[in-house]
Amino acid sequence: MHLFQPLKIGDLTIPNRTWVSPMCQYSAVEGLVQPWHLMHHASLASGGAGLIFVEATGIVPEGRISTSCLGIWSGLHAQALKPIIEGAHSMGAKIGIQLAHAGRKGSVLEPAASFTIADSSNGGWQSVSSSPIPFNNMPTPRELAILEIENLVEDFGLAAQRAVEVGFDVIEIHAAHGYLLHQFYSPLSNLRTDQYGGSFAARTRFLREVVSKVRSVIPTGTPLFVRISATDWMSAGWEIEQSILLATELKELGVDLIDVSSGGLVHNAQVPVAPGYQVELASAIRADAKISTSAVGLITEPAQAQEIIETGKADAVMLGRAMLRNPRWALNAADELGVPGLWPRQLARGARPKSAS
Repeated sequence: MHLFQPLKIGDLTIPNRTWVSPMCQYSAVEGLVQPWHLMHHASLASGGAGLIFVEATGIVPEGRISTSCLGIWSGLHAQALKPIIEGAHSMGAKIGIQLAHAGRKGSVLEPAASFTIADSSNGGWQSVSSSPIPFNNMPTPRELAILEIENLVEDFGLAAQRAVEVGFDVIEIHAAHGYLLHQFYSPLSNLRTDQYGGSFAARTRFLREVVSKVRSVIPTGTPLFVRISATDWMSAGWEIEQSILLATELKELGVDLIDVSSGGLVHNAQVPVAPGYQVELASAIRADAKISTSAVGLITEPAQAQEIIETGKADAVMLGRAMLRNPRWALNAADELGVPGLWPRQLARGARPKSAS
């Protein structure tokens, strides 16, 4: 396999395996797309990536991370995303959306305000979670009632329907980084004693119900991804063995790929951050759960990304900060790896001359 080899998932053929992670832009107004989003995604789409993800997008207003995050809780919000989709398609890229609910990590202001907690005076809301346990020094969330959980399952389904109706190629469910679905499946944040807490099966029930609902309302051939935190990096927390079991069950429910990340649930986890530090997690899930995976986390160099694909550790690589630094990372990687013909004609004069490679 090669980094620039196409990948077929469901009915979708993605032109290469260099993908852009969902990354919050903190630029929405009432959850709606603004000019910045159009410019940002256009720069990524012209840069050669095979698949681009729109940031974590709230399925309900209270599901956003910040007051400036995108939402898709209405048809108006979905239609506002259409120019981003059309722009990506015009440049040959595929595009997905990450459907999300922040849970106890929501209701903050944008980073310029140092993630100050938002309240009713500046657009904030009461956060919710699996159990009334706060994240670090944030406000204590309200525990969700069973009826509210059931309603959120429906909200994920409605959001997915809106997303495919306006043209998104891939749907990803965000169940990582300490957000709501992760708050349910990790024993560190879920102390419930009802059908959504306690055992592995009970703690993962909410996620499995969301997956089943989303899979049932989108076309059979539309790829469905789930991003998980494969480990909490904490004693008595969620671990890779549980992730493998979860991935196996999600595959049976119709998930096509696990987007493998880690951490984010607790503020004091000792995360061994280093180049490619999460790749082995993606590799283990791919091998043991027999499901496609993407790898993410300090993947910055073309040779590094190629090695991950070539050795079968993952089926694709997700890049985040590297793409913010250089939206044309994929084009330059193609030059470095000797892959011709990726540059669009409008940018071809910027390609590295063969003699310089």
